[in-house]
Amino acid sequence: MKFEKLAAPKGVREYLPPESQAFEWVREQLIYPAKLAGYQLMELPVFEDTALFNRGVGESTDVVSKEMYTFEDRGGRSITLRPEGTAGVMRAVIESNLDRGQLPVKVWYSGQFFRAERPQAGRYRQFYQVGIEAIGIDDPALDAEVIAIADQGFKNLSLKNYRLEITSLGDAPSRAAHRVDLMKFIEKLDLDEATRARAELNPLRIFDDKRPEIKNAMQDAPILMDYLSEYSRAHFEKVKSYLDQLNIAYTVNKRMVRGLDYYTGTTFEFVHDDLGAQSGIGGGGRYDGLMEVLGGQALSGIGFGLGVDRALLASIAENTLPTENFTSDLYIIPLGEEMKAFALTVAAKVRIQGFTAEVAFGDRSLKGSMKGADKSGARFVAVIGETEKESGSVELKRMSDGTLISVKIEELQKVLSA
Repeated sequence: MKFEKLAAPKGVREYLPPESQAFEWVREQLIYPAKLAGYQLMELPVFEDTALFNRGVGESTDVVSKEMYTFEDRGGRSITLRPEGTAGVMRAVIESNLDRGQLPVKVWYSGQFFRAERPQAGRYRQFYQVGIEAIGIDDPALDAEVIAIADQGFKNLSLKNYRLEITSLGDAPSRAAHRVDLMKFIEKLDLDEATRARAELNPLRIFDDKRPEIKNAMQDAPILMDYLSEYSRAHFEKVKSYLDQLNIAYTVNKRMVRGLDYYTGTTFEFVHDDLGAQSGIGGGGRYDGLMEVLGGQALSGIGFGLGVDRALLASIAENTLPTENFTSDLYIIPLGEEMKAFALTVAAKVRIQGFTAEVAFGDRSLKGSMKGADKSGARFVAVIGETEKESGSVELKRMSDGTLISVKIEELQKVLSA
């Protein structure tokens, strides 16, 4: 019987060797600045009760209304694959009483997220993010630190063709004053029923509409930044001052709203101009009020999510991937069955010393094994036979130039570390 060949679901971006090594490197570089700043790992489920996202993300958003993967489990509960990270982090903080201890709660996370979108380059139905959240302190200096951590992540990738856009979405009084005039403006527009219903839930969502006719209609709409309260304006000015002192370049984008309802106050996005339509590589902001909406204290928070997929595409576009870091240090070729055990012990010693080592398996000829070594990208190759075992020495071949180096097996780390 011949079985039909199976394929990955549409819109899923898989990472296979050797590209997976570049993906892993990008992910680690993005999150490393957060670790240096004292953020700790939080591992969360990839699915949650649907109510978490309906309440936390906002029913007026495209994410909730159009893009969530929602299903009923065997117990009849409505479950959703997580479309973003902040709501789940906040739920875990409340449930575990982390907000009752040292503040701010500072955590980082990484993993898969899911949105039922039309697949295209840089926009996938399963995508990968790293993110951080700092919960419990309302301080513009903290806003600046969060932005700086994200900025340093992109700098770690040696990216240059990106820019930071920031804005303020104000506090409750700012938004209330703006809503009055914005709704008056929207009422005069010729909108379809669905768009008008979204505006009733959250009129800011209309700024996020990508249709050309809606963009044109909203050109003269009142801007939230013109309605900022004295507190919100002072907070935003301090954030900008801190960014200036950190030498982080930015542009104020007064029309930015981003796609999630929980954002308030400082909001930001990183944009990479080499990626075409899907140019956003990460962003975030403050979300005052979210914890309260999810049943917790009235504490503030700020965080970001950085797209690993798009950061990888940006690194490819700018040719910043350090391919030399993705190779093995040593490739060991045992001569015959009886040398396999010795080759494995040599590899184990090298690995304990912190170097990567591979062993040629499968009883291939020496010529075939050397081809395997070449394909692996190994820096050095060692052929091990009875002579090498008895003498305790091997000849390392440096693959970059063919140089042969005689070295004691116990001193391999000296050559490998050079």
